[in-house]
Amino acid sequence: MASFILRKAEPNDVSDILRLIKELAKFEEMEEKVMLSEKELLEDGFGEHPFYHCLVAEVPKEQSSDDYSVIGFAMYYFTYDPWIGKLLYLEDFYVMQDFRGLGIGSRILKVLSETAVKTRCSAMHFIVAENNTKSIEFYKRKGAADLSLEEGWRLFEIEKQELLKMTAK
Repeated sequence: MASFILRKAEPNDVSDILRLIKELAKFEEMEEKVMLSEKELLEDGFGEHPFYHCLVAEVPKEQSSDDYSVIGFAMYYFTYDPWIGKLLYLEDFYVMQDFRGLGIGSRILKVLSETAVKTRCSAMHFIVAENNTKSIEFYKRKGAADLSLEEGWRLFEIEKQELLKMTAK
């Protein structure tokens, strides 16, 4: 089993975080959707008022065939639900293929759960691509409920171009 540490991301991790975001997007066949730069990740996550928090999983360089030591990440933030209060929203969660099945993902989820409980969150929310059956099963084994089936919620997005149109009216 690989030895690893889980730690809070630091500003010098943004290149690894972006690399992992791109790997996840490629896995989800949405690589062309990643528009973020290292500069934006740095400013948005490590400024005076960060928009996100991030954990990284790190292994000794000699354990990674690609010479990467950061092999996983979880990006999250806090939001508010008017029915149940504070929520931890897990935006992205990824462990490199070669390091799956070693307990790293479970440990990340445990730390996120501890963070949610410590900050008095009512729940942790996240979305999973419908075709990502391995992740869906992983989350279900951890006790997650599929709200799209149980409650019928749908995810919507208003893209920047449409936001700009609305502000011009």
